Amino acid sequence: MLFFSYFKELVGKEVTVELKNDLAIRGTLHSVDQYLNIKLENTRVVDQDKYPHMLSVRNCFIRGSVVRYVQLPPDGVDIDILHDATRREARGA
Repeated sequence: MLFFSYFKELVGKEVTVELKNDLAIRGTLHSVDQYLNIKLENTRVVDQDKYPHMLSVRNCFIRGSVVRYVQLPPDGVDIDILHDATRREARGA
């Protein structure tokens, strides 16, 4: 639940999601659920030359099991919150 709670804080911010098939999609995080399924709005493909068929996609739902990485905005990372949440999770609270 640590990452789910953290991603809920990032709703409305721009993120880049890299999938296991090497497709990277940048967009505004609209929602995330407990399975880390992600819904993006205003999407665009990072490598448009490699994936021209994805140019018309503006909104997408990404199943959590196909996500390799999520790149966060630099201003969206609050290290103190992550440290506290990690400590709480380690204690089992």
